[in-house]
Amino acid sequence: MKRHLAILTVMMLALTTLAGKNDLTRKEVPFADQRKAEYIFVEAQNQKMRGNYDAFQEMLAYAHEIDPGNTAISFQLGMCLLRMNNTTKENCERGLALMKEHFEAQPEDLYETTFYCDANMQLGHPEEALRALKLLNEYNPNRLELQLRLAEAYSRSGDYAQSNITYDSIETIFGEAIQITSSKIDNYMAMNDSAGAIREMRGLLSTAPQNDSYNIAMSSLFQHYGMNDSALYYLDRAQEYAPDNGYIYLIRARYCTEAGDSAGYEQQIYNALTSEQLDVDSKMDVLLGYIREKLAAEDTTQRINDLFTVLIEQHPHEASIHQLYSEYFYTKRDYKGAIEQLGYSLDVNPTDASGWRNMVILNMMDDNYPAAIKASEKALEYNADNLDLYGYVAGCYHQMKEYDKAIETYNKILALTDSTDTQRKANVLTGMGDTYSEMKDSARTVECYEQALELDPLNSGTLNNYAYFLALRGQDLDRAERMAALAIKEDPDNANFIDTYAWVYFAKKDYSMALLYIKRAVENDEDNHLLEHYGDILWFNGEKEAAIEQWTKALEQDQDNELLQRKVKDKTYYEE
Repeated sequence: MKRHLAILTVMMLALTTLAGKNDLTRKEVPFADQRKAEYIFVEAQNQKMRGNYDAFQEMLAYAHEIDPGNTAISFQLGMCLLRMNNTTKENCERGLALMKEHFEAQPEDLYETTFYCDANMQLGHPEEALRALKLLNEYNPNRLELQLRLAEAYSRSGDYAQSNITYDSIETIFGEAIQITSSKIDNYMAMNDSAGAIREMRGLLSTAPQNDSYNIAMSSLFQHYGMNDSALYYLDRAQEYAPDNGYIYLIRARYCTEAGDSAGYEQQIYNALTSEQLDVDSKMDVLLGYIREKLAAEDTTQRINDLFTVLIEQHPHEASIHQLYSEYFYTKRDYKGAIEQLGYSLDVNPTDASGWRNMVILNMMDDNYPAAIKASEKALEYNADNLDLYGYVAGCYHQMKEYDKAIETYNKILALTDSTDTQRKANVLTGMGDTYSEMKDSARTVECYEQALELDPLNSGTLNNYAYFLALRGQDLDRAERMAALAIKEDPDNANFIDTYAWVYFAKKDYSMALLYIKRAVENDEDNHLLEHYGDILWFNGEKEAAIEQWTKALEQDQDNELLQRKVKDKTYYEE
């Protein structure tokens, strides 16, 4: 029994320590309630240790309700309010107010007051943070981390001069450091004191004149103030002391850009990318910026390929380089080049799920549908539930004219699709309708399109494809016109949708309206795949020479198209 009493006494002493020292406020709370709150507080801490954060906060709130004068509880509850997911401004301010209760009672508490200072700084109260830090420093003199926080607080509150005085005292005790010098320079710059900033940097440089980082920093400072001759002098010194430092080439490239020296810029970029000292991530950033500049200027010279070649020779197993090279080829619409480089990337990183997905898309764009299906199979190993991938497979089978396999895949997607995902179901049914149309099964085509519209009446893809199906057959053309118009309303710049609208008018023998819309469609068509329709509509508007010209252009892109060959060669196709 005595042993249990001793343990209870120790626990009570510990709880008293946790409870804080604000006795003036606690006298109003009955002793029994104080102890009850302390027990709940201890249990709350246990819940926190077990990872039960909701229970932790609920018990804290209950303990605070019982004994609002216990500042230790107040502080912890305040921290909870700050750390809540989606916390509100009101909760943040209430949390600070609760934490302030403990700070006012025990400003010497290192952890609690430091956290209170940081919270005030983050929430835009630098003056309060500064007040708390001053008090904390009085209780804990010559602690480096507190001195640094105090200097930062002075700076954040706009007292840059006092911030630098504090940094000076830190250096007196702990010695100079580049981080402190950098902060002091920032303060001088905020005060528009260029002489002070340069003097500070010179002082640091004098401690290690051959330090390339210090010389680079001095160069950057002079450049900031437009003193380019001095800036280049220190940059030359940095390169003399560290000739392989790749970052120096990047800085030189910036100088060349500002001076309008394009040749110098090209050379410095090349030097940076071939430097063995520059890390891969930095090289990737440099190359990405360089490529963007060249593409914006419509410059696709061999220079970019040469740089990629050099990088790959240096880092042959760096997947990110091959991936970026693939993206570069893609922007040039060189799909085979993009596929080759992405293949190298996947060799290095075969579990890259997004990479395999991109490989599927690239092969589809290159019209290599068997390869796209093969890549899909690999992608599905890492994305077994990715219904988009199944959609790509179905589309590939459709293009390969393996319509039964396409329908089989579409049915698989329908079986895996959530019943509430009506848009996906409508898209799948539209794809099935397109496939049945190619199979000349009109009844099932109509059935699929109708089911799709029942699920998603404003699905622009369904409306467009159904309207085109009806226009090709000359059936229900008024409804086809309404559906085509709705599709354009949903996506007014879609060249295919506008083409369908034109073709509906063509089927209705309203050739002038058809011509109006086909011209608009061709203007929006980046791939020039609507030229045959353009020619057909021109012919029926009496512009036969213009029609033959458009058919000829279309035939250049589709040389095996026998129908186009007849139109161009016979010039009498529509007169037969």
